[in-house]
Amino acid sequence: MHKVKAKGILSASNGMNLYRGCTHGCIYCDSRSKCYQMDHDFEDIEVKENAPELLADALSRKRKKCMIGTGSMTDPYLHLEQHLGLTRRCIEIIGQMSFGLSILTKSTGILRDLDLLKQIHQRSKCVVQMTLTTFDEELCKVLEPGVSTTRERVEALKIFRDNGIPTVVWLCPFLPFINDTEENIRGLLDYCVEAKVKGILCYGIGLTLRDGNREYFYQKLDQHFPGLKEKYMAAYRNAYELVSPNHELLMKLVRDTCKENDILFDMDQIWNYLCEFDQTSEQLTFADFW
Repeated sequence: MHKVKAKGILSASNGMNLYRGCTHGCIYCDSRSKCYQMDHDFEDIEVKENAPELLADALSRKRKKCMIGTGSMTDPYLHLEQHLGLTRRCIEIIGQMSFGLSILTKSTGILRDLDLLKQIHQRSKCVVQMTLTTFDEELCKVLEPGVSTTRERVEALKIFRDNGIPTVVWLCPFLPFINDTEENIRGLLDYCVEAKVKGILCYGIGLTLRDGNREYFYQKLDQHFPGLKEKYMAAYRNAYELVSPNHELLMKLVRDTCKENDILFDMDQIWNYLCEFDQTSEQLTFADFW
């Protein structure tokens, strides 16, 4: 890893990334794409060491409370977070200053901060988002080798369920000819129903590839699925969107399951829910948090 002094921390939409790069090793990771202009090796993690100070300053200047998001580009619970604690310090600040939190991860490392997440949700609002891609545990270890397995993530979702913290699951990506199967989707949906998730985000059955992550993805296909790269190139060439041949059937399965189990599925509804801040939280004082 290497540390930097960042100039800012919050985006225009109140999102933040405390790290740049990743050690989870997911073979399909979009964050490897050249368009993000990362000037260091992807596994050499850039640590924004002054993030807590920048966050506290940015929040102090906001006229209205809002939801703060993290995890969209870089997982906030990389392996080094366990000893750096940068994510935890920022969550503490969000709670102390009475803002809400929407946090996305693939790691059960988030359970370390369950105490803070509960405090935020009791005071305002906290939503935990978790990505699930593969029901098969052995396949999961190939596609996402450096992160918690699917079953481990689902157990974390149940813990949040039992502690009253709402969850949203991202079902993606689904790699054509690998995990774009009815068996896989049904298994993941059963997990979601069991965990009583609030919503499921699924933009489609397939994945996206850009310059940078495409090369890495194909390298891993050659390593783990010999001959499959040629099938991809024949079917999709250099397309950005690689839509599964099973897209329509499997999306119907996702929609029907959500409807039957009262799970949010409409994208606009879910995004509104993630961004909506409970204004009653502003009536509390700093002392109430502790």
